[in-house]
Amino acid sequence: QVQVVESGGGLVQAGGSLRLSCAASGLPFDSYTVGWFRQAPGKEREFVAGISWTGTKKYYADSVKGRFTISRDNVKNTAYLQMDSLKPEDTAVYYCAARRRSVVGDTTSEGTYNYWGPGTQVTVSS
Repeated sequence: QVQVVESGGGLVQAGGSLRLSCAASGLPFDSYTVGWFRQAPGKEREFVAGISWTGTKKYYADSVKGRFTISRDNVKNTAYLQMDSLKPEDTAVYYCAARRRSVVGDTTSEGTYNYWGPGTQVTVSS
């Protein structure tokens, strides 16, 4: 049974940092692209960052470029999202998703991902 679980969310002041973790089990993690998405209240879910199965390719939404860093540890079957210089507009539920390496398509497209975690809340106060 495949499981993808996020952790590390919480409440932080503007300018602060958080590190989200995404732990996967039941799948060959090193054969999956990982993506982070977020959904703010009243808004559609949006792409935040993605990383290839080898970790050599990384993708970021313009809104987080230079502030967020995605990484992965294939030995630990875990991906991370380091979030620095947080802003109130980063407040959202953050989701981790995994996509088989064989899937062709835009890494930023949530419809191409096979497995999703339940999400973790990130709240940034002003």
